[in-house]
Amino acid sequence: MQEQGFQNEFDDLDHHCFHLVLFIDHQHVATCRFYKENEAYIIGRVAVIKELRKQHLGGKVLQYAQDEIKRLGGHVIKLHAQVQAMPFYQKYGYVGYGEIEDDEGCPHMWMKKEV
Repeated sequence: MQEQGFQNEFDDLDHHCFHLVLFIDHQHVATCRFYKENEAYIIGRVAVIKELRKQHLGGKVLQYAQDEIKRLGGHVIKLHAQVQAMPFYQKYGYVGYGEIEDDEGCPHMWMKKEV
């Protein structure tokens, strides 16, 4: 959040989310959160520390979130992806829909997949 200049690091959803944190040698290296909204689960705040990017840690935390959502009975997962990150999510089966939207000065698009 800080690296990319976003202001709203915490929001009212935080208290209702599942928060996943990946640790390596007691260091927090990747994270995401998810929550249920109507009939879908929403994944957000996927992040990996800069020094360890390109090592598939984002994919690991995303896959774990998807597995947990499926275990909880979820069938549809949505996320509001930064446009520049869409190829990453496409590798995991997500498809964009709707229009590109501005979120704190950064273009985003909704994506979804069924599990």
